[in-house]
Amino acid sequence: MKKKILLEISVESVEAAAAAERGGADRIELCCDLSVGGLTPDPALIHAVRQQIQIPIFVMIRPRGGDFVYSASEFAEMKNSIAAAKDAGADGLVFGILRPDRSVDIERTREVVALAQPLPVTFHRAFDSCADFSQALEDVSQSGACRILTSGGSASALEGIDNIAMLITVADQVTIVAGAGINMRNILQIAAATGAREFHSGLSSVFPHPPTDYLQFEKEVRAMARRLAVLCE
Repeated sequence: MKKKILLEISVESVEAAAAAERGGADRIELCCDLSVGGLTPDPALIHAVRQQIQIPIFVMIRPRGGDFVYSASEFAEMKNSIAAAKDAGADGLVFGILRPDRSVDIERTREVVALAQPLPVTFHRAFDSCADFSQALEDVSQSGACRILTSGGSASALEGIDNIAMLITVADQVTIVAGAGINMRNILQIAAATGAREFHSGLSSVFPHPPTDYLQFEKEVRAMARRLAVLCE
């Protein structure tokens, strides 16, 4: 049997997290305000989701929307949020920090990766804003983060297929997670073209945030999970 392909679903509520787990998601990315790309959730929400589901919860650490160049006070807030998320039961953390020139802020990233230990870190789609993907990949690898969530620098993973495939080919220290605009209608096409073994979806191309029909949300997750399961047989 081939290695299992993982499906991560981003959510902003207990109800959506539970629906994603029932649908067969392997991991949750927990955020608030997914309409702006996801921000740091309240520790009380992390704890509530942790009490409700069994699959891993990766928590977004992002103090505001907009760019990924943070002030000293915002960086301090991120460090406090990491400590709070760990205390609340997070299984992993998700963040990304850039310099004004759109390169990875490797010093700050390394500092918060160390603070996150022993939890694994995903460098999120701040990566897609980087000017030089090859250098950014090396910088993230050196920071100690173990995953990069990317759409290949495009608005969606479907549009960024070629860059995602390239990154997967050259990455040897980090796992490339394909994400953005992924749903049951395109996930197999993206899997076949990129060779990705981990996928991320917030289903924003299918449902509003937050979703109002959790049964349909669960069914969409299940459809994606079943499609990926075929690739492992």
